[in-house]
Amino acid sequence: MSSSFRIPEARPDGAYGAVMTRVARRMWGQVPDNAYVLWHNRAVLRAVFGFERKVASWSALDAHLKTYAVMASAGSIGCSWCLDFGYFMAREEGLDLAKVREVPRWRDSTAFTDLERDVMKYAEAMTATPPTVTDEMVARLDEALGHAAVVELTMMVAVENQRSRFNSAMGLASQGYSDVCELPLAVPSTT
Repeated sequence: MSSSFRIPEARPDGAYGAVMTRVARRMWGQVPDNAYVLWHNRAVLRAVFGFERKVASWSALDAHLKTYAVMASAGSIGCSWCLDFGYFMAREEGLDLAKVREVPRWRDSTAFTDLERDVMKYAEAMTATPPTVTDEMVARLDEALGHAAVVELTMMVAVENQRSRFNSAMGLASQGYSDVCELPLAVPSTT
């Protein structure tokens, strides 16, 4: 499935566009479709890219748990672009791809620990509209991870909600990033 671009795909131009294109191709092999949409509003594009650089520097939460939370949220929303890119990033970070592939159907999989399941359950509860987070969920995660990691986890799920909802609303779909992982996109759990 390719992106349908609900607003016309913009073509980055000028010096900033050339730099953005070169950096994106070096980092990810191609320019992400969302950059072609964001290019229509350069102030938004610069703010998003600047914020994402800062988000990438957060380190209180284990990288595996962060990936599972982000992908569980993207799976709940149904953002195939985010799942596709998430698989690619998990590969780049050296995570177990067979396990990452199971995230959208974590309830049916035997691959995850209790803590990993708690993280994905929390991510889905945060992503629900309205959110279904409970005091018990937060207390359990806080006991296992500590305050700083729970704050980061919560913000990562909120950030992924922003990403997934933007990409889905703009008609962006799987772009082929996960092709390098040799893993098809997982089918979400039905429960």
